[in-house]
Amino acid sequence: MTSETYIDFCFVRPESGGFAAEIDELLKQTFAKKRLNWFLEEKISEGIEIVVAEIKGMSNWQSEEETIQFIEEHAGEAFWEYLQGYKMFIYPVLKGCNSCGTH
Repeated sequence: MTSETYIDFCFVRPESGGFAAEIDELLKQTFAKKRLNWFLEEKISEGIEIVVAEIKGMSNWQSEEETIQFIEEHAGEAFWEYLQGYKMFIYPVLKGCNSCGTH
């Protein structure tokens, strides 16, 4: 079953340049073959780089827990090193209008 998927990640590291490009590559590797798109917003402040990744699209995950398990199995070491926070919402698509109990 397909789900609407919304994930926000916040990645942080000391300033060294090219952080958004590196995060883009990490997301491509982690979410290969998934129908997800993302927008990256990069900020530099007081010697640190911050990239906020807004991810959305359709996935086969049915819950936030299932999504976290997938990320834990597919994300590389750098992903975890930079990750400072996340928020996610997974909305399984239901057949019918859900008002009469039929599908």
